[in-house]
Amino acid sequence: MENMKYVIGLDYGSDSCRAIIVEAETGKEIASSVKYYKRWMEGKYCDPQANQYRQHPLDYMESLVESVQEALSKSPAGTAENVVGLSFDTTGSTPVLIDNQGTPLALRPEFAENPNGMFVLWKDHTAIREAAHINELAKTWDVDYTAYEGGIYSSEWVWAKVAHVLGEDENIRNAAYSWVEHCDWMTAFLTGKTKPEDIIRSRCAAGHKAMWLEEWDGLPSEDFLVAISPYLKGYRERLFHNTYTSDEKVGTLTPEWAEKLGLTINVIVGVSAFDCHMGAVGAEIGPKTFVRVIGTSTCDIMVASYEEMEHKLIPGICGQVDGSVIPGMVGLEAGQSGFGDIYAWFKKVLAWPIKNILAKSSILDDATKEKLIEETLDKMIPALSEEAAKIPVSESAVLAIDWMNGRRTPDASQLVKGSITGLNLGTTAPMIFKALVEATAFGSKAIVDRFIENGIEIDAVIGIGGISQKSPLVMQALADVLGMPIKVAKSEQACAFGAAMFASVAAGIYPDIYAAQKAMGQGFSHEYVPNEANHKIYMELYKKYLQLGRFTEEAFYSNK
Repeated sequence: MENMKYVIGLDYGSDSCRAIIVEAETGKEIASSVKYYKRWMEGKYCDPQANQYRQHPLDYMESLVESVQEALSKSPAGTAENVVGLSFDTTGSTPVLIDNQGTPLALRPEFAENPNGMFVLWKDHTAIREAAHINELAKTWDVDYTAYEGGIYSSEWVWAKVAHVLGEDENIRNAAYSWVEHCDWMTAFLTGKTKPEDIIRSRCAAGHKAMWLEEWDGLPSEDFLVAISPYLKGYRERLFHNTYTSDEKVGTLTPEWAEKLGLTINVIVGVSAFDCHMGAVGAEIGPKTFVRVIGTSTCDIMVASYEEMEHKLIPGICGQVDGSVIPGMVGLEAGQSGFGDIYAWFKKVLAWPIKNILAKSSILDDATKEKLIEETLDKMIPALSEEAAKIPVSESAVLAIDWMNGRRTPDASQLVKGSITGLNLGTTAPMIFKALVEATAFGSKAIVDRFIENGIEIDAVIGIGGISQKSPLVMQALADVLGMPIKVAKSEQACAFGAAMFASVAAGIYPDIYAAQKAMGQGFSHEYVPNEANHKIYMELYKKYLQLGRFTEEAFYSNK
């Protein structure tokens, strides 16, 4: 135990914080803990009808302490003293406005209940107009600042969100000094580097969402930012010029946070990144590997050599950034704004009478009603999946478009919405559910096709995240639609595992992330092989999916 070294990987998802403690030499997981954000789970500060999703910084801080402490409590005696490194991944773009001391405004008493002073979660789409304005500007400017972000800026990204909040709330506007991404704020307060000028900024976050590029001297010009919103005047000089890859260190734990977490002040804190990028590393990504982080949404990650990417700008993806995944390679990001969220939406639709009629029934006592409702809701998706799996793949099936939460890639648009067609009086809930599963698979194929059309080779597909582990229906449909085998990473917490790998490099245990992957990688649990007969049918359905998507977008959601 005295010679054993451990690292901690922390993964901040949409709903919860996951902490894992890993033996650095072997990659063996020692203990883990998942803690849900209390205020978020109560539905606070969110308005789904307005596409507003905000999270309080206290949720992040409290879940950090609770998850690390619980994971340590499950570990062998002496583990805490031998933890040498810690790294984060978070959702993104999830920024917050801060004051001149680096304090998120919601941590100040006067803004404690103001959603505009909180973190604007990745899936918050309140900034659609601001994003459209950025895209209009970019096409007329002398430099196209969206060129490395697929040519389309999204309302899910930082400049649109910050411009929206500043324009909406005068009190927040007057108090705000700068902004910080969630992933960078976590490392800042743990190491005491919270002043805006001292915060170490992640290459991953800055390059993919803040339009940072070394070639044009960092962030977009002051004139461009002011053209986005006059309220952004002065922000560029109060932000950052340099960015850092995740193999580098930010600093060490402050005495205060070492005590809170039950660790030592010698623990090195590594540069953070977005969840999908570290998840890809945890899944042992390499060249020509397409990694799908499959959860409420999807994020798709690839890495390519400088030679392969020379002079290439891939349209319609989320970004291509040098060093955002693996230092020394270009990281490519795409994804879907809705995946598991679409299944959850359908569950809510079916659950309406259960929650609103059965809950008020006078036939059953309250305890029985509560148990019955809970049991029904818990079994709904598994039951739908079981029945949907029995339905043969057919060209005459119900057809759906997976844009219930807008479209991330290819070609970002938060104006578009989902659709379902082919319904008749014989259509059942499992048929619709199967159509939704197939729609998410078709959306995935559109992304794969965009990479391939632009000369990016894909030799292997890897799935990580909860759905890849728990839903054979979804994964088999995905393999059948893509016509490619899909391996599922063995680790249930691949994102946190990738963070742990980077922590081991930042702490100096390994010279680079390749060595960490080789030593700590856990391999794969199983593989889904495509059914060729189903693939042929799906390719005909996919043509209809593309036609339906074009029709609905042009007829109902076009800006023209």
